[in-house]
Amino acid sequence: MSTTTKDTKTARVAWKGAGLEFSATLGSGYAFDMGSPAGPAMGSPMELLLAGVAGCTAVDVVHILRKQRQAIDGVEVMISGVRAADHPQVYTHVTLEYVVQGRNVDPEAVARAIELSETRYCSASAMFRQAGVTFDTSYRIEAV
Repeated sequence: MSTTTKDTKTARVAWKGAGLEFSATLGSGYAFDMGSPAGPAMGSPMELLLAGVAGCTAVDVVHILRKQRQAIDGVEVMISGVRAADHPQVYTHVTLEYVVQGRNVDPEAVARAIELSETRYCSASAMFRQAGVTFDTSYRIEAV
């Protein structure tokens, strides 16, 4: 496995001057707020880590199912994470549930797409796994 890449990512985080609120700007130009505690106005950095894992695997699953010519209309990934009680309160366990919507979607194709994402393609979940996070994964298919 290579330790370097040409695909360097960047982000800038600046304190907004009040409480524990921050503005973040990604190298792509996308901007958002984050802080602690999390609430409807902004998520916490730890919640954003979960969203990164869910988003990463969702991209993979959609891409793989399209390559398999599955008639998908929607893919949703719900993730929840359990954190250690002691600082630095890292995630120790995550649960992922995939909901795939479509017509005549092959369950074996869905299972294979998820497996490929989790074991080969999703760099965010690979980082979690390397840190010792355990995963529980399930999926369901909703006919449209």
